[in-house]
Amino acid sequence: MTIGNIPKEIHQKLSCCAQMLIGYIPTNKLEGIGNKATCCRALANLFHSCMQILFEPIASHSKAGLPMMSSDGIWRRCYPILANFIGDYPEQALVTCTYYGQCPKCEVPCDRLGDYDTFSSCDYGKALETYILADGNVRPFHAACRETGIKPVVHPFWETLPHANIYISITLDVLHQLLQGVMKHIIEWLSDPLMFGPWGIDVRCRLMPPNHQITLFPRGITTLSRVSSKEHKNMCQVLLGLIVNLQLANSSSSARVLKAVRGLLNFLYLAQLPSQTNVTVSRLEHSLVTFHKNKDIFMDLGGKNTSTFRKFTASFITARQSCYLAPLITTIPSKQSSFTSTLPRTLIAQRTTKTNTTK
Repeated sequence: MTIGNIPKEIHQKLSCCAQMLIGYIPTNKLEGIGNKATCCRALANLFHSCMQILFEPIASHSKAGLPMMSSDGIWRRCYPILANFIGDYPEQALVTCTYYGQCPKCEVPCDRLGDYDTFSSCDYGKALETYILADGNVRPFHAACRETGIKPVVHPFWETLPHANIYISITLDVLHQLLQGVMKHIIEWLSDPLMFGPWGIDVRCRLMPPNHQITLFPRGITTLSRVSSKEHKNMCQVLLGLIVNLQLANSSSSARVLKAVRGLLNFLYLAQLPSQTNVTVSRLEHSLVTFHKNKDIFMDLGGKNTSTFRKFTASFITARQSCYLAPLITTIPSKQSSFTSTLPRTLIAQRTTKTNTTK
């Protein structure tokens, strides 16, 4: 546990002691259970049982409240609630009890994940009514879960939390869903042999002149492994310039590819802003319109882009719905609001080259 107004570079360092340990969650894989489906179901029930114990004080104090003293020395009655849950897509599916491949926030069908449309949020009340049946006969409970489209978890931890809606509480994960999700797929698309190919992009990386405002990749960006979030942000700065006037493999025009990539990069930039307003949300909408008008170019070229596009949709639709189903004025847990260039870590110094000037 930490306090939200502590800067990220402080509370993420254990040496600063800005965090308090609340409890441990078992990491046992239950290898003694032979059936894979039964093992996954048992692991989900174990996780929710542990989280229910950890959230028990919040469940009691959310109704009656408790006196807490603020920084100005005044005592106030506070009502702690579960507001946001931050995690990658597998963790979001585990917490919301949705199946892998579905959106944990809205009721979009699996075959329409790539459509440009806004779907209604998952029915929280219906999910609560379904999990009430867990104490009765098993067969009706499992049948109700199949009909609702949720996992048959016995009493998830958010079931007893007042003033909470787990589907609305899921927030955008900038690191896994955008930088290491969307950005990773963009590079896979562009480096496909049927598009620009890895050689075309890496050659332009090597030919980039030194500049004190960007990070250079003298070995290219298509062959890098274990890419960090800072490296992905640095790639976002130069990616559009790498493919401008670059000819496709079939010698066709790359205008639609440029527009689609520009729309995604604008979305990544706006989604990382510390707060969202009506203006930024409208710009998010415009960037999505630009991407969806030109996204078919990745499918038209065929190849492995088809499978890559299907992997991309589940992560992207969750990120998109996180921005639109949340309030207009909301704080996103990301300190850096732009693709700022920073000095690379020592471990990746051989991979990237940072040029700077000294006054």
